[in-house]
Amino acid sequence: MDLDALATARHDDWERLDALSRRSRPSGVEADELIERYQSAAADLSLVQATAGSTALGERLSLSLARARLRFTGVAENPLRQLSRFALVGLPAALYRVRWLTLAVALATFVVAALYATWVLADPRVLANLGSDEELRQIAEEGFVAYYSESPAASFAGAVWTNNAWIAAQCVAFGITGVWVPWVILQNAQNLGLTASIMFAYDEADTFFLYIAPHGLLELTCVFVAAAAGLRIFWAWVSPGPRTRGAAVAEDARALFSVAVGLVFFLFLAGVIEGFVTPAPWPWPVKIGIGALALVLLLFTMLVLGRRAARAGETGDLDAFDAGARRVSAG
Repeated sequence: MDLDALATARHDDWERLDALSRRSRPSGVEADELIERYQSAAADLSLVQATAGSTALGERLSLSLARARLRFTGVAENPLRQLSRFALVGLPAALYRVRWLTLAVALATFVVAALYATWVLADPRVLANLGSDEELRQIAEEGFVAYYSESPAASFAGAVWTNNAWIAAQCVAFGITGVWVPWVILQNAQNLGLTASIMFAYDEADTFFLYIAPHGLLELTCVFVAAAAGLRIFWAWVSPGPRTRGAAVAEDARALFSVAVGLVFFLFLAGVIEGFVTPAPWPWPVKIGIGALALVLLLFTMLVLGRRAARAGETGDLDAFDAGARRVSAG
């Protein structure tokens, strides 16, 4: 192949590709032309490399193609702008999609926990199977409270955060199985009910609620949200509607993965409250008030910002979010 002849014949086309690549705001027609000239130049580069290997002409074409590719795929948006858009649009939209399932999971958890507690408290033999009187009394009168201060606050908060974030991620990731989320809900409700029954049996009900409330309001709600996201993905597989089953699962999974990402922040906040606020020697109204404000932040994100984002057509899909960010930066 005569590379000089090819360069001469394609010179104007390649120059036009470079010119379009430098346009800050190409029109619709120019954007279409950019893609067409990109495809043509890519074919030219493939021909050059196949017949002549690595050449200066090939390097020149590669550079032009890379510049053009950045124009129609978009360069990375400002990270702070991306983060704020995710927090104010993408995450709320994803949370809003699971609002009713979240409520259903919460109700199911509390009903099962109440049934467990009632069962244990109604039969002394069941309570005795949980431990000796001395052991259970130690838990109710000392161990329950000591749990929150037996480790340094920072390390305790970090351990709680990572453990809860891992559980939330598992709920979303394994929700498609249909059994993982119900198992997590049952385990969570069982632990809550058994702990409550021990505290109630030894007249420490007030201690139970006072120490659970500051961090539990947000922490439990985060678990409910994660469980709801996992169930939503499972339901997309069971009842995909007009979509194919694979497309339905993929679409909902992409959108609801935003939930797992967002819950990392909220669970971090819950961990900080559990590590630093719950065991603090502050008035209980102050500590519970802090926990309530944290819950309000999550509910505001889900119900107020989420409703607004949903009305604007947002789904929380991370792929769509990235594409939108690229369009913003490119346009």
